[in-house]
Amino acid sequence: MTSEPSHITSRDNTLLKELRKLSHEPGVYRKMGRIWLEGDHLCRAARERGVRPAVAVFAESIWPAARGEWANAAAKTVIVADALMAGISGLESPAQMGFVLDLPQRPAVESHVATVVLDRLQDAGNVGSILRSAAAFGFTQIIALKGTAALWSPKVLRAGMGAHFGLRLIEGVELGALDGLSVPCVATSSHRGDWLHRANLPFPCAWLMGHEGQGVSAELEARAAHHIRIAQPGGEESLNVAAAAAICLHASAVGAKS
Repeated sequence: MTSEPSHITSRDNTLLKELRKLSHEPGVYRKMGRIWLEGDHLCRAARERGVRPAVAVFAESIWPAARGEWANAAAKTVIVADALMAGISGLESPAQMGFVLDLPQRPAVESHVATVVLDRLQDAGNVGSILRSAAAFGFTQIIALKGTAALWSPKVLRAGMGAHFGLRLIEGVELGALDGLSVPCVATSSHRGDWLHRANLPFPCAWLMGHEGQGVSAELEARAAHHIRIAQPGGEESLNVAAAAAICLHASAVGAKS
């Protein structure tokens, strides 16, 4: 049975210091072994996937209304004075609740599932958006090579909108981790390969998505069994990587069912 909530009124509380770090420092969760989910949307997404947080945190002003729904959500519940709760957040409009999760252990690469490989993507918004597209279109595994934005950072979590909890996330690995894949790799290219709208795409496969400016590295591109170009009738030089990923993953999902 969940115990009664505890109340925090001091800015120097150990938990609050931890949450401020988790909220403001993108990669600190790796050292601390904990993740901070801010806001009811992410908390609901985690709960719907069966995730039970270590700690649920609520602003004092919303707890009376939230208690009926969230009282047993976590092993431990804490109530924080509103001014202190606002001090945790890195957002202009701070959320009034959040979950602390234990960082999941990095899973092994599954060889045969639909996968997206992220090669040194720097922008947290792009990474989170690709995770959303992957979850929407049936790509269940994400492999983030070293140099890619931290998958469990607050900005990537917000951009992912809950997609994290439906995906197998493997981050911080070297190129050799892809040796465990048995599905064909597919790379986007601006200058060679089949046009996406005419291509016979394999499924499952592993789409290779590269750095925003440099694209897929030569070493990673050498692993591709297929190269794909996206037609751009409007004449722009290139697409944002998150937009390109959404188009490619959708094409794979639709092609697999047709």
